[in-house]
Amino acid sequence: MNGSLFEYLLRLGDNDVVLAQRLGEWVGHGPVIEEDIALTNVGLDLLGQGRMWLTYAGEVEGEGRSEDDLAFLRDAPAFRNVQLVELPNGDFAATMARQFYFDRAHLLLLTGLARSADPRAAEIAAKAAREVAYHAERSADWVIRLGDGTEESHSRMQRALDRLWPYTGELFAADAVDLALAEAGVAPDPRGLRDPWLASVGAVLAEATLETPRGEWMQGARRGGGRQGVHTEHLGHMLAEMQFLQRAYPGAQW
Repeated sequence: MNGSLFEYLLRLGDNDVVLAQRLGEWVGHGPVIEEDIALTNVGLDLLGQGRMWLTYAGEVEGEGRSEDDLAFLRDAPAFRNVQLVELPNGDFAATMARQFYFDRAHLLLLTGLARSADPRAAEIAAKAAREVAYHAERSADWVIRLGDGTEESHSRMQRALDRLWPYTGELFAADAVDLALAEAGVAPDPRGLRDPWLASVGAVLAEATLETPRGEWMQGARRGGGRQGVHTEHLGHMLAEMQFLQRAYPGAQW
């Protein structure tokens, strides 16, 4: 059970930390100063959540690894985030489309985890859900604003949604880890989150005058994706930058 819980906590923490790093790349580059700050704040929320999950993961593992060890001293194949969050930011529409897809799934997951039989997981999830509720509202507002805006903004948002759609399947794929924790009442079965997510996403896209993308879910959802350590080339490049200081100067503190 501890092995499955450790693996699951890594997935939760890695999703947050990797997406926070991506959002941090927008600092100083947002389309307006207010949005520059908002993106930074969302990233900081996710980073704080990631720290809590990784701290708990280190305790469950019992090998003395801290949150920093897990974040900075693992290579890409040891990361367990979904591929969606590691993709490059692209333009603002692409960033908000990725955030929208993830936020809607993240909120559903945290809501389920807040009822976990594991008191520590339930406590972290309940706190995180309050922050993510804002994230989900904000990203949906931007999808609507861009989708129902100018011809150019509509086109960019639709392209971004279409391009990212195949990566969303991994959010709802279940493997042995998910099933073991679902059976124990520790975590919700991700397969049960798919229909509520589709309904939520579809309602927002309809209001935004955008089309819900069609097509198959990503192949990695069936054959192994980021949650099993199979990543795109982009994660390695991102980690090289994120982990540079600890790799170059092991144990450095300030």
